[in-house]
Amino acid sequence: MNDIDVYPKPIQQYGALCFRNTPKGPKVLLITTRETRRWMIPKGWPISGLKPRKVAEREAWEEAGVIGRAKKKPFGEFFYDKLMQDGSGARPVVAVFLLEVRRNRKRFPEMAERDSVWLTPMEAARRVDEPDLERLLLKFGRMFKRAGRLL
Repeated sequence: MNDIDVYPKPIQQYGALCFRNTPKGPKVLLITTRETRRWMIPKGWPISGLKPRKVAEREAWEEAGVIGRAKKKPFGEFFYDKLMQDGSGARPVVAVFLLEVRRNRKRFPEMAERDSVWLTPMEAARRVDEPDLERLLLKFGRMFKRAGRLL
């Protein structure tokens, strides 16, 4: 058996690292997943006819009720383990786009299915289970610190 049998080709998803500035520095948004209630960023499957960053924007709206514009290029990526509806396992790779939040709505499609919280990048990094996502959150916090402002 070779690595290809053990580790199938990852499935692509797109996610949004949603952020906003506050007087005390940047805050990032985490939401809970529907099934396991783990802390995560908004993310989803490709949508035919939509560019990856537009998928990230749509997922941020549907899953968290936030509206903003995602950067054109991904900030990074992370892998996670997912149990599919048919009971099989998958390991999606999520291309993450930075999305500066312009508006936050109280009513949105998945509002009854998820919790959300705004945290500093360091606090958010401590809450997520995926090591690669933790690293991306910490990288965002360091970049902001160096720049001294939102990106």
